[in-house]
Amino acid sequence: MVWKTTLGHILGKATPPTAADPARAAEMRARVVAAGSARLGRSLAIRHVAAGSCNGCELELRATQNMVHDLTQYGFTFTPSPRHADILLITGVAGRNMVEAARQARAAMPEPVLVVACGDCAVDGGVFKGSPAIAGGAEAITAIDLFIPGCPPTPAQIVQGLLALIEAHSFPPKKPRR
Repeated sequence: MVWKTTLGHILGKATPPTAADPARAAEMRARVVAAGSARLGRSLAIRHVAAGSCNGCELELRATQNMVHDLTQYGFTFTPSPRHADILLITGVAGRNMVEAARQARAAMPEPVLVVACGDCAVDGGVFKGSPAIAGGAEAITAIDLFIPGCPPTPAQIVQGLLALIEAHSFPPKKPRR
């Protein structure tokens, strides 16, 4: 059996991974279809910014791309360029050294943009709340449309959060750049 590597695993509190649930995946796929192509129109690109994290959230975020969770089947892709992104996903405590970089990434993104804070640290600073080295979570950088709590959140929580985000917001087609 493969064990999930998380902070709990490092501290000796390992938990077995959850088994893939085909019924749950089919239900989430049906939710995307119900949201309709008018909302998606095409796949949505995610720009991830790690604003000072322990990489626990990043490990779980990368697990959303494996064959168990397969984020691409729901119409989401990751992009290295903020100019091609529809969603800005921020992980980490918003360290003072990363605030300006995250703001620049947000400013480079064409409208409409949705912003997601992923993990307890991005939500409010997590266990580092009150430290002078951090700005206090992703809200210190920009307005947040969705909070996904957890230390770290599971891949299923991340996928469900992103699906809820597209269900709640309508995405008009973007105008091509010239």
